[in-house]
Amino acid sequence: MDKRLVALFAVLVVLAAVPAPAAAEVTRTGGTVVVEEDETIDDDLTAFAGTVIVRGTVDGDLTAFAGDVFVEGRVTGDMTALGGNVRIAGEVTGDVDAVGGNVVVSEDALVGGQLEGAAGNVVVEGEVQQGVRVGAGTITLGPNAVVGGDFVYDGDLNRAEGAQVAGEIRQESDIGLDLGFTGPLVPNWVGWVYGFLVNLVLGAVVLLVFPRFSGGIADRATADPLKSGGVGLLLFVGIPVLMVILFVSLVGIPLGLILALVYALVLWLGYVYGAFAVGTWLLGMADTGGRWLALFIGLLLAAIVGFVPILGGLVQFLVLLLGLGALGLGGRSQYQRRRADRDRESDVGSEPMS
Repeated sequence: MDKRLVALFAVLVVLAAVPAPAAAEVTRTGGTVVVEEDETIDDDLTAFAGTVIVRGTVDGDLTAFAGDVFVEGRVTGDMTALGGNVRIAGEVTGDVDAVGGNVVVSEDALVGGQLEGAAGNVVVEGEVQQGVRVGAGTITLGPNAVVGGDFVYDGDLNRAEGAQVAGEIRQESDIGLDLGFTGPLVPNWVGWVYGFLVNLVLGAVVLLVFPRFSGGIADRATADPLKSGGVGLLLFVGIPVLMVILFVSLVGIPLGLILALVYALVLWLGYVYGAFAVGTWLLGMADTGGRWLALFIGLLLAAIVGFVPILGGLVQFLVLLLGLGALGLGGRSQYQRRRADRDRESDVGSEPMS
């Protein structure tokens, strides 16, 4: 393996493990992140892991990027989750935004706010006190399901006898979900400074270690942002689906855990690269340049816009998709170039001596 890749991965792990200041949200990473039954986190929790399990209490918002996300305890704020499987078997006081292969609200679960989700399968067997808006291949309303508002869906709905919906049940082909995903390390006062500086350090490392590759990513993203964003969206949704497939078999579970960790780190790297591409584009519009200035401006603007409700999260999400797609395209191009070089070397080595 390229020594530079090993060094970059080590930097990513170290930066992710650096504890945030006390005034910032709690961030945890690892193969498995567990909030134990007798544990209470008195702040927002952001987790990047193969598996995230909440058996205790998160006294704030929960944001989880993982292969599997299980809430068996209590979350007093909102919950935002991306995983192969997202299952709520406890209580979430606020809203739930979930993207995954499977999204399940179990029979004993209680969601105090609204449920929004996009998945291959969505199952609602417990209580959602406000409305439900979901898009999925298969949607199931169990016999003990209770929904306190409208049930809006896009997909094949199976409603069991006994399921209660207080509001209107309707199907919308363009459901327009407003899922609350944002770029990694969303700012919040001291946490804003912390997140910006950590992202800046990561950006500086990749620019130093991979100067040509990083420049190529910025050029690719600015030259065709729609293509980069589209590829980013495919990767953003497709990799969790692959994780679901891996987790089906015992043999695939270790690979799925590794993929989940790598995926979280790649999302982070994609966000930084996306901000770098935006900074490069802005400096190009001003007819000036400088990769360090582009990195600083891009990350600063992306961090500042995070303070804007709803719109800020959407902009940061688009920045993430832009960088993620350009990173994926750049990685594919690098792989094809190295493969072509190996083929040429092989052809030269196989030529007969004259």
